Amino acid sequence: MDQEILNQLEQWNEEENYQQIVDCIEALPENALNFNLISVLAMAYNNLAIGLEPPEDRPVYQHALDLLLSLEDQLEAAAKEDPDLAHTWNFRVGYAYYYLDQERLALTYFERALEARPGDEDTQEFIERCQRTLALPLGIKPFRVRTQEGWESFLAGEGELRSLMDQKDRENVSEQVVSKCSQLLAPAFSNPAFELGHNGEKYELILVPEGDRARMFQMVYFQQHAPKQLLEQWNIKVGRTRTSNFGLRMYNQDISLEDVQVWAKKTEDNGLGLELYCEKLAPMMEEMEDQVYNMICILLDQALGELAAMRYVDYLDVLKAPAEGPSIPLNELADFVAAEVDPEGWPQANDPELAGQRYTAYEGKPSEEEDWPLRYDVFVGVTCCVPILKGYLRGEDFCMDRLHRDGVVPGFFYYPLDGVDKKEILDLRDQLEQAIQARCGEGVVTFTGGATGTTLGYLDFIAWDLKVLLDAAVEVFAGAPMEWAAFHTFRFHVGGISLKQQEEK
Repeated sequence: MDQEILNQLEQWNEEENYQQIVDCIEALPENALNFNLISVLAMAYNNLAIGLEPPEDRPVYQHALDLLLSLEDQLEAAAKEDPDLAHTWNFRVGYAYYYLDQERLALTYFERALEARPGDEDTQEFIERCQRTLALPLGIKPFRVRTQEGWESFLAGEGELRSLMDQKDRENVSEQVVSKCSQLLAPAFSNPAFELGHNGEKYELILVPEGDRARMFQMVYFQQHAPKQLLEQWNIKVGRTRTSNFGLRMYNQDISLEDVQVWAKKTEDNGLGLELYCEKLAPMMEEMEDQVYNMICILLDQALGELAAMRYVDYLDVLKAPAEGPSIPLNELADFVAAEVDPEGWPQANDPELAGQRYTAYEGKPSEEEDWPLRYDVFVGVTCCVPILKGYLRGEDFCMDRLHRDGVVPGFFYYPLDGVDKKEILDLRDQLEQAIQARCGEGVVTFTGGATGTTLGYLDFIAWDLKVLLDAAVEVFAGAPMEWAAFHTFRFHVGGISLKQQEEK
């Protein structure tokens, strides 16, 4: 019976009748589904998604991926009976990831597929596509365009969203509210994080960075481009707002801000180092440490405001026992910041327009190797987006992958400093930044800092429309006083892209 079904499914596949494949397999009883049938079902969903326009295609690719990943534990045993399944399964997983704009994950599975079937041309082609896109992500829709489409979507459906929020029994429709808002934001965000509310006068959409400073820049950009007509009935905010009387109930525990003791220290650049202890949560630290940290971070966001917490907190330790010395309750931490840490900056600490303006200076020890990786010659620099830089230097792509899916591209320009007077290095970087900004116009790029190395200069940015930015940069560097210049994403394991070459080359 299984072989007859597989033969029929193969015929439908050759005829590109993918919906018939889906209908057939999904009509079977659950106990009849096996590795082969579920894998073929996922293939059919992958192929059905090709005919859909974004963002409607994304849930279909995601469903195919979920089906495939549910088989992962069975792959080794299945491949023993049919060795080609190792290639087929890995290829299909890579395929779904690729069209979900997750090329780095896709590359991993395509490479495994090639190991299982060496020399396969289709697999090699997708590997090359992934490598090109990771180094030069011009094929993905830029976030500037997604932002416009996202707000158009929200405007078209916000009336229905408000109607759901106006229901007297909100608990019965809470899932519908979240689902509807996610749907409206889907053209802009692959995985939106938000909260909804009403302050008595206007509805509120609060975009939540979830502690990710890199994503904060993305959400601030989105907020700043909200249509004016929407603001008549909506407040669009970034980050949870500060609440002095906030309480939290999780894991059968009621925790208030007063329940958390804080030992706070001022760090460099007007930051905070925190040690926190909560007697109610201490018994959970052995077996549920991650959950305790999550609860403490939620409380901290409420005590300072989420953007202020991201701006000021340089490190945070949750203690299993009280520390020595005097402490303050968490609800008084904001007063400590205002009085002892940053009196001038505190009033605007939760202002989204200023949230990204806290720069951190850093120093490096230039590599003494003859052949060193990019940025390993840096001895001094400054950044307002530490996670992106830290991820690059560690070879970690979490932040990049998350932003990449939405068409946001953090990167840097680099160029030789030969012949540049040491006193003019910073002026040169500022001049390049201003010239590129002026040429590409508003809404294309946010510059986030730069660095000086023993050999190269670096200018860092987040691109909201990479093609427009690179076109402008090519024109600026063409008239700039350096022999060559190049672009590189903040991914350590990809190559750079030349923007200007030496004449003899």
